[in-house]
Amino acid sequence: MSDSTEYTPPKVWTWNKPNGGEFASINRPIAGPTHDKELPVGKHPFQLYSLATPNGQKVTIMFEELLAAGHKGAEYDAWLIRIGQGDQFGSGFVEVNPNSKIPALMDRSGKEPIRIFESGAILMHLAEKFGAFLPTTQPARAETLSWLFWQMGSAPFVGGGFGHFFAYAPKKFEYAIDRYAMETKRQLDVLDRHLADHEYMAGSEYTIADIAIFPWYGGVLKGWTYNAAEFLSAHEYKNVLRWTDQIYARPAVKRGRMVNRTSGNPAGQLHERHDASDFDTNTQDKVAAE
Repeated sequence: MSDSTEYTPPKVWTWNKPNGGEFASINRPIAGPTHDKELPVGKHPFQLYSLATPNGQKVTIMFEELLAAGHKGAEYDAWLIRIGQGDQFGSGFVEVNPNSKIPALMDRSGKEPIRIFESGAILMHLAEKFGAFLPTTQPARAETLSWLFWQMGSAPFVGGGFGHFFAYAPKKFEYAIDRYAMETKRQLDVLDRHLADHEYMAGSEYTIADIAIFPWYGGVLKGWTYNAAEFLSAHEYKNVLRWTDQIYARPAVKRGRMVNRTSGNPAGQLHERHDASDFDTNTQDKVAAE
């Protein structure tokens, strides 16, 4: 559907009405906290405050992969941040991430607590701390970091652009959907061409580049994100689908996708994770049955 009313921008933009859409209640043009609320702190070295969006999944997958690889020091508490209710604007959360976006992490494993925000920074911090999923020699290290930062710079066009106008905007605008669908498909083609000759993003080794890219682009092609697989002709990207299936087969990835999830099958929702046993005892289907 096309918008028949042309918009003429004012000389000075002002925020004088809600923007509509699913996230209208949380979008605003200013930063800082809206209310006082301390964050909970659990027993483990790492305290994660998040939600199972694609960005949130990156970090929970990383933690589960580290634990699966035998890094016991990577035990973590994952606390649910309900962004639809404005939890990210609480004073405690803003202290950890002044940008008020999930995920946010406190590393309490050393003498002084360290805050880390932005999912790519969290992945790098954990990879370097545990010496895992980030090559230490070149050119594999440079390739991994190049694809990691490609994802960080490219995915906003998929989420904030295509995802917003295709799935969340209160009205459908042909120009906006066409613009961002074109860019999303271009990015998928970048991945498909690369993965035609590479098992994983950096070659034969599974890295934080794969962990970062999978929740976004794998999620889009599988229909998990925005329910847009048919619209974007997902079947065309055979190499990305092969890679997506290969990653999704990893048990740690399946667990990581469950953490802080609040939608879908209740058996796949683990609102908070404080112990490995929570996957067996505290998913929402079991909580509801109590």
